[in-house]
Amino acid sequence: MEKKPFVTLEKIQEIVKTYPTPFHIYDEKGIRENAKKLQKAFSWNKGFREYFAVKATPNPFLIHILKEYGFGVDCSSMTELIMADKMGFSEKDMQDGIMFSSNATPAEEFVYARKLGAIINLDDFTMVDFLEKTAGIPEKICCRYNPGGDFKISTTIMDSPGDAKYGMTKHQMIEAFKLLKAKGVKEFGIHAFLASNTVTNEYYPVLAKELFELAVELKEKTDANITFINLSGGIGIPYTLDKEPNDIMLIGQGVKKVFEEVLVPAGLGDVALYTELGRFMMGPYGALVTQAVHEKHIYKEYIGCDACAANLMRPAMYGAYHHITVLGKEDKPCDCKYDITGSLCENNDKFAIDRMLPKIEIGDYLFIHDAGAHGFAMGYNYNGKLKSAELLLKENGDVQMIRRAETAKDYLATFDFCDIFKDVE
Repeated sequence: MEKKPFVTLEKIQEIVKTYPTPFHIYDEKGIRENAKKLQKAFSWNKGFREYFAVKATPNPFLIHILKEYGFGVDCSSMTELIMADKMGFSEKDMQDGIMFSSNATPAEEFVYARKLGAIINLDDFTMVDFLEKTAGIPEKICCRYNPGGDFKISTTIMDSPGDAKYGMTKHQMIEAFKLLKAKGVKEFGIHAFLASNTVTNEYYPVLAKELFELAVELKEKTDANITFINLSGGIGIPYTLDKEPNDIMLIGQGVKKVFEEVLVPAGLGDVALYTELGRFMMGPYGALVTQAVHEKHIYKEYIGCDACAANLMRPAMYGAYHHITVLGKEDKPCDCKYDITGSLCENNDKFAIDRMLPKIEIGDYLFIHDAGAHGFAMGYNYNGKLKSAELLLKENGDVQMIRRAETAKDYLATFDFCDIFKDVE
């Protein structure tokens, strides 16, 4: 597989006259085309809806693009709920526009979610009683399932739900449905997240079969009115060059086949399907652009950038691979081996280790691919580093700043009670 930047060196040279590096930049055209593909892939299900995982890319400008296609949002905290409310996802024309999926949830967040009319996704059986005492039981609710053990596709272990802190056992799901029904719930949903960033068209159909069979069993044992099943996220993107992108049309057809085999004969053919995709929706359509500002020649060859793990921490945190293009040198041979680093006082502050790239010179711009999800969102301020700006490359070629870069004043703002910082700009 080949990865090509969605922006040219010439465009970056124009952009940096106004917005200096480092910055995250997003491709509006790519985001829109991907949203349309997802809708088309599941158009056979009349109730289908994507609830974009806000945690992946919490920028209202980008989320508004998805809102234009009728997408809802999946929130996991008070701040994300506030953002969703301010963006209009709680308004009547966006009925059920918010899913609230959290764990170890504070009472005030349940109260606020109820106020917004969000669909609450209960993570644990004990939360039934907790929700009733703090916010009351709504008429529509979702419960999160954890089957335990290992989640396999054929003989391949995709992940180990039994080690995850999320969701209820099957027995707890049955008891929760019975209890919630007795407390007045009229509509039920099922949710599960069993594997992360899968690059296989089989994942969703296999997950769907497990959830559909669970729905049939829950219907038989509780007579609950199951109106939706949330397949959550897990459809990934190919960060490395040896993998091909998931085919969302093929995935949609695979889920349809299982839907018709399991749910339709059980009288559950009207069940709506929801997805909760973050990485798949935004990942390939965002990048971190940084400039080479130093070089170091010791036991290895190092290129020091003006970005660091504070801008994109996945490589430091997980050892994750992000492809790098040296803009303007796409056709040059990759005959130099580098560690690409930032300036944090941590040795894991590296975007790449022993990466073969074209010869990099001071001033070159590096395009770090697939940073559109869990990129800026995971940023932090260690070493007093400031978060960079976010830019949107519009369909017409214009560039819009959709989040300004932080300043030292922002970093020190929570010391507003301390007079020595009051004049910081």
